[in-house]
Amino acid sequence: MSDSPSDKPASHYLQTVAVQPELDIAPGFASFSPATHRGSTVVFRNLAELRAHGDGATTYWRYGLHATPTSEALCQHLALLEGARHTLLQPSGLAAISLVYFALLKSGDDVLVPHNVYGPNRDHGEWLARDFGVTVRYYDPMDAAAVPALIQPNTRLIWMESPGSVTMEVPDCGAIVAAARARGVLTAIDNTWSAGVYFRPFELGIDISVQALTKYQSGGSDVLMGAVLTCDDALHARLKRTRMLMGWGVSADDCHLVLRSLPSLPVRLAAHDRAAREVAEWLHQRPEVARVLHPALPDCPGHANWRREFTGASGLFAIVLRERYTRQQVDAFVEALQLFAIGWSWGGAHSLAVPYHVQGMRPAGTWPPAGWHDTGELVRLYIGLEDTRDLIADLRQAIEATLAA
Repeated sequence: MSDSPSDKPASHYLQTVAVQPELDIAPGFASFSPATHRGSTVVFRNLAELRAHGDGATTYWRYGLHATPTSEALCQHLALLEGARHTLLQPSGLAAISLVYFALLKSGDDVLVPHNVYGPNRDHGEWLARDFGVTVRYYDPMDAAAVPALIQPNTRLIWMESPGSVTMEVPDCGAIVAAARARGVLTAIDNTWSAGVYFRPFELGIDISVQALTKYQSGGSDVLMGAVLTCDDALHARLKRTRMLMGWGVSADDCHLVLRSLPSLPVRLAAHDRAAREVAEWLHQRPEVARVLHPALPDCPGHANWRREFTGASGLFAIVLRERYTRQQVDAFVEALQLFAIGWSWGGAHSLAVPYHVQGMRPAGTWPPAGWHDTGELVRLYIGLEDTRDLIADLRQAIEATLAA
């Protein structure tokens, strides 16, 4: 192929013009928005350039599935925000979790997963245990002192989640990382709650950070995407190779949507933080509520860890209602809410509420924590960008209609 469009012969027939139009686009267009490069085929200037792909020196682009300038812009932006060196994009947060599992584990390996892990992460681990010969064991995220004794010679990975996606415990990540590093075990964390802004995993020595960009980075409840971030070059290469072999990719249009939202991410996070703390403090005063599980509140397990390791909080927290309320009453409370939608995922502008029966999600004896009394059903709340006065009024009317004596 010639190096310049001017070297092409003139096209005289309509079908050729339709496929290869001779365009003259003036240079110099500049915009705050990165260009959206869509493409599967990457066009090389010559065969030498095509064949040189992979030597790391001559050419960067190979195939649209693996990277485009648009996806690369998003990767670099995310790495800058979280303090990483490398980012790999995945079609969803769960796909990002899957990438870590498939890249790092093989039959006969062992992985430690916290009791409070994101439900699909638990499902994925159990699938690997059932069909791929990987041993999956669960640990108490609030007992970091017990982790060293759990590490076996075949332990390859320790997952963390801070805070837990439903019950909001904040583990001592620094202590868990120290135990893992002493035995040469890799660590990975689901850092979705902080959006990579309020918690800096690589400063603690965590090897891999996973995020669901579906949440705050998108901000519009209209994109599915995940990210795997690292600082280690060799680890990144291992993850990248697995991603390529699995055929995972993301669309340039979805990358554009996330890139468009990133400049406002810190401002939106701060607004969610302020609003959620206000609502959580109000719920803390309600007699119907046994506990408010918000990491910024002193009653939340691991609050001291949050104060030490985080610089802020997001809009997601949970409440535990009194034991006297049945699951049917709690469901009625959630359905009586008018401004809180019922639905999975979060991170957008709209508030959400979902009830959970935690006892059915964990091994017996792991919930509620020892010493807790009058503990009933849990409701996870996400505080969006509505006015908190309206949200509190909505919570009040739902409580009075379904829970108040």
